[in-house]
Amino acid sequence: MSPLNTLSDAGVSIWLDDLSRERLVSGSLAGLVARDWVVGVTTNPTIFAKAITSGDAYDAQIRDLAARGVGVGEALRVLTTTDVRWACDVLRPVYDATDGVDGRVSIEVDPRLAHNTAATIAEARALWWLVDRPNLFVKIPAARQGLAAIAACLGEGISINVTLIFSLARYDEVVAAFLDGMERARDTGRELSGIGSVASFFVSRVDAEADARLDKIGTAQAAELRGRVAIANARLAYQHYERVISSHRWQALEKAGAHPQRPLWASTSVKDPSYPDTLYVTELVAPGVVNTMPEATLRAVADHGQVPADSVSGHYDDAQRVLLELRAVGVDYVDLVQALEDEGVSKFDASWEQLSEQLAERLRSLPAPRGRN
Repeated sequence: MSPLNTLSDAGVSIWLDDLSRERLVSGSLAGLVARDWVVGVTTNPTIFAKAITSGDAYDAQIRDLAARGVGVGEALRVLTTTDVRWACDVLRPVYDATDGVDGRVSIEVDPRLAHNTAATIAEARALWWLVDRPNLFVKIPAARQGLAAIAACLGEGISINVTLIFSLARYDEVVAAFLDGMERARDTGRELSGIGSVASFFVSRVDAEADARLDKIGTAQAAELRGRVAIANARLAYQHYERVISSHRWQALEKAGAHPQRPLWASTSVKDPSYPDTLYVTELVAPGVVNTMPEATLRAVADHGQVPADSVSGHYDDAQRVLLELRAVGVDYVDLVQALEDEGVSKFDASWEQLSEQLAERLRSLPAPRGRN
């Protein structure tokens, strides 16, 4: 079997962390689904910024939007939801075959709303309506103000991908919001089997920030922790997931038809080229998780990935020791993960703003529509 086949058989759902009009038109996404075990797609503002500003795949639609006098905000929503709706249709057979567990495509709320609960809920409702596909995930950042929005949206039957999770404490709050939202949905008579959720735990960014802080400390003990913090962090998150799905609270929801909120490993391309390019895939193999990868990482796993049956369970004590040693050498875990959460939201803000400015210029630069003859 190929390493991707082995990874899938180990219980890891392989998702692609990329989407573009060119990928849809060319059939590239359909090919990955048909041949490379891809069963889902994630997007974010940075991915869309790269897609829309590269090449001419969007020109015809942008020209139509300009002819109608559509503003940049609405134009951006039309372009992105068109891609996501199309991708949902490509993945729909997977969604149907897996009873709604996989075959999902994610689209993120405007990241500038991350600290506004009411606006986030309104945006999630709008995206759910615009895409109008049951296999959509609306992505909401796990900032503190997003927690109430996550619970509210799930309670309304909107499937949610909770993104930008770095902290174990924040993950605990995300799980609580998931359970709360699903209980609301159950208590109002909604069909739970169609409501999905994943909790996107970011990986490589944790090592990038931790390694930078360890390098500043400069001791031998600090150097030994390089490249170990992110995996330890994710493994402890999975341990918490195991506790949750063993709880009476979850089991009551499962009996009512709910699917669990699976951990999703995001940011899985290595930032340090000295690390193995499959590090954040092969070291985080566990049943019932999602690993979303850029295509380069997916190809690396397919080419030379050594996939174990399980590289998470049984490593919890070692993971806890890594975080204890991190504190012992002088790195504040709480400050580390909070800085990453703040930076994550800010980076997506910046990508959204940049894309808005570039799209506004393209809308202005197209020829004015001609009048009727």
